[in-house]
Amino acid sequence: MIPESFIQDVLARTDIVSLIERYVPLKKGGANYMACCPFHNEKSPSFTVSPSKQFYHCFGCGAHGTAIGFLMEYSGLSFRDAMRDLAQQLGMQLPQEDASPEQHVQSQSLLEVMKRSSLYFREQLRYAPTAIEYLKKRGLTGEIAKQFGIGYAPADWQNLKSVFGTHYDDPQLLEAGMVIQNDAGRRYDRFRDRVMFPILDQRGNVIAFGGRVIGTGEPKYLNSPETPLFEKGHELYGLFQARQAIRESGTVVVVEGYMDVVALAQFGFGQAVATLGTATTATHIQKLFRHAERIVFCFDGDNAGRKAAHRALENSLELLADDKEIRFLFLPPEHDPDSFVRDNGLEAFHRAVHEAMPLSEYLLRELKADLNLNTAEDRARLIHEAKALVPKIAAPVLRLQTIRMLAEESGLSQDEVMNALELKEGSPGRRPATPARAPRSAKLSIHRQLLNALVTYPDLCGKLPGDIQDLVGQTEEWPVVQRLIDLHDDGSHNEAALLAHLLERYRDTPQQDIVGELIALSELNPIAEDNAAEELEGILRKLRLQNLDAHILQLQQLAAAGRLDAAQSKHYAELLSQKQKLKSGQQHAG
Repeated sequence: MIPESFIQDVLARTDIVSLIERYVPLKKGGANYMACCPFHNEKSPSFTVSPSKQFYHCFGCGAHGTAIGFLMEYSGLSFRDAMRDLAQQLGMQLPQEDASPEQHVQSQSLLEVMKRSSLYFREQLRYAPTAIEYLKKRGLTGEIAKQFGIGYAPADWQNLKSVFGTHYDDPQLLEAGMVIQNDAGRRYDRFRDRVMFPILDQRGNVIAFGGRVIGTGEPKYLNSPETPLFEKGHELYGLFQARQAIRESGTVVVVEGYMDVVALAQFGFGQAVATLGTATTATHIQKLFRHAERIVFCFDGDNAGRKAAHRALENSLELLADDKEIRFLFLPPEHDPDSFVRDNGLEAFHRAVHEAMPLSEYLLRELKADLNLNTAEDRARLIHEAKALVPKIAAPVLRLQTIRMLAEESGLSQDEVMNALELKEGSPGRRPATPARAPRSAKLSIHRQLLNALVTYPDLCGKLPGDIQDLVGQTEEWPVVQRLIDLHDDGSHNEAALLAHLLERYRDTPQQDIVGELIALSELNPIAEDNAAEELEGILRKLRLQNLDAHILQLQQLAAAGRLDAAQSKHYAELLSQKQKLKSGQQHAG
């Protein structure tokens, strides 16, 4: 857990304009900076960055966030990775960071080893006619080879000695997986006579390699071993190069091999990535959903492809959301993505991706496999098999739709299926984050109006009455109101960056959407400073009237039931008098 004080310190020290400008060209427009939004396609700039408020906001799609949020959305980093990235840029280290300073130095040393090795392999490709011929036969151009940093590892046993010289025996080369050491202590290069595919992390650093043998030889593909830089279950080949194409299309296609990714890119399909000799993991899916709304798993139609698809299905269920989509594309047995796009063309591949099988349909197909649903026994087995998968579906509406499909197939009612699966109506799913748009002022609840006034002019917190908690009540807005009061009383917070503070304070909580709405309001419906005090007075008056009406209604219900005693009758009269005075004041103010 990263302390909130550290998060706010990093945000306060980060220049959000400089950060975003590394990825998106910004132009000055008044107090803010403008650009075309990197999160949706648009022709006219509607993406603004506020240096004083320390957040970005898009008037088109509603995307918003802090420097942390931008790195998470644009680069697909986790919260912790985004924090680590920002902290390192400031010369800071995360509290409770797992890596010691010594380990951090080691990590940087390993990255340097990988970088130098990659440059060497790329240089060697120029002098390797057999490797060049192999790539040309696969239809690759020099431009695409450069884009993916493809190189060649010569056939000799100690090629990297020419790169590292006397440092060839340093522990870092062994730790990085670039050399192997035998029992006699002799070292030799791991990769020899192979076309080399660098594997990049989300910052573009080379962290591993995949080597494809030329001609005969085993294994056909050789990956780097797991190292302090590289975990196969966390990384995806081609993701760094595919980010922009994925963002523009909203879709990412997961294929099985390096050459599939590169060949598809050569033909103009840039949103493909590949797992690295391992099954699709939950971490892979989480990472991809940070970049895309739609994941399409594209597998060969053979037995291995079907097994890989089933593992991807199982690992996807708990990460689904109703605003996200997963599909499965099974190519004809004689094809992989590379050969399919060569024989049928790019348009046919686009069409196949678009028409890929929805997850719910594939799930049902898997459950029904080898069953005869004309028998009661197999219909019962269908529900039995579903019990291991369907309850895991985190998207509540999709889960409900899948249950309805099971009911139709099994001949049971929806309630009977839910009972058999031990599910309850309305059992929780993962709540998707949605971009906040500014509501029309007339439709804004009184509690949101109060928050809007307080975040726009924090000094108004000093004008709140002592019974403000009673007026707001136990609503979802109260924690934010309480936070604003505490910050005002503390007096140490940067008021201009208040919304950025709240964004990170309430990340992944029910209050997250409230803060997003406040950002939209602050940009689209600002409160005039001259009217701020009067606006607050009117809001407080409405809150009191609302509370009075609730108490009056309770007493009226008691009176209607003949259960109103003398004390309650007197209190009822007092409440009516208070309401009349408040309404008179409101009319006078109007």
